[in-house]
Amino acid sequence: MFAAPAFVFGAFFGWHRAGKFGGNRMDKLQYAVAHGIAFFLIALVLTVFADWQGWV
Repeated sequence: MFAAPAFVFGAFFGWHRAGKFGGNRMDKLQYAVAHGIAFFLIALVLTVFADWQGWV
């Protein structure tokens, strides 16, 4: 439920973070993908947990 928006938010966050560190476009892309996948997996686990608990 929240996994797709979490990926997008993580990608924006990673892109911004790489920009703060002075990275070029490929560095920003790598950070965006890595953060997007990490945020996606965290949101997916939390969604499964919420469903398992009956909160959703």
